[in-house]
Amino acid sequence: MTQTHTEDYERPDGRAVRLTFAQPDGVTRGGLVVLHEADGVNDGVRLLVAALAEEGWLAVAPHITSPGAEPGCADVLTATDVTLAWLVDRGIGADLLGVVGFDLGGTAALVVATRRSLGAAVSVSPVGISEPVAGDLPALVDVAGTVISPWLGIHGGADDNADEVEIERLRDAASAAKVATNVVSYPGANHRFDADPDAAAEAWQRTLDWFDAHLR
Repeated sequence: MTQTHTEDYERPDGRAVRLTFAQPDGVTRGGLVVLHEADGVNDGVRLLVAALAEEGWLAVAPHITSPGAEPGCADVLTATDVTLAWLVDRGIGADLLGVVGFDLGGTAALVVATRRSLGAAVSVSPVGISEPVAGDLPALVDVAGTVISPWLGIHGGADDNADEVEIERLRDAASAAKVATNVVSYPGANHRFDADPDAAAEAWQRTLDWFDAHLR
């Protein structure tokens, strides 16, 4: 497994964030910001960062808040902006930048996709589809139609945090966007995609394909 590293990064304007990242062994295809869930940058986030690096992406997770703290839009956007600057400092072109997140991180990834024009964004099992879930993060159905970055939403169909009616509402909302969107549900999967290995593998490949299609 590719090793992850953690460092503190500060911009000349004083904005700073702690980053956990992993670098590809070969050619770098682009840079991905990985937004963490409510538990912070935990082992699952590190595994995702490492797995993306193994696929050729320079993947980096900003430590947005401490575990259990509720992030707000300003926290998410500031941390993402600083992390994007870190990627640019490392030679990643603007058209090769994307964002991905799971759970609360998936919610944050959609919020970023409505405020920042990136190459692509992916949200896996985002929470708060119909009702706001944390801080001043909006309900996803209220903002999905305003995304300005190509956005993919992936859900487990047996997800305790979202039923098929909500997922369909999110799909309808996202269809109003002026960029490419797709909302996919896997009926046999659950929130963490550990109940159906085949669905998990397909969802992972779909995520990679989305970035491959849009970051080029």
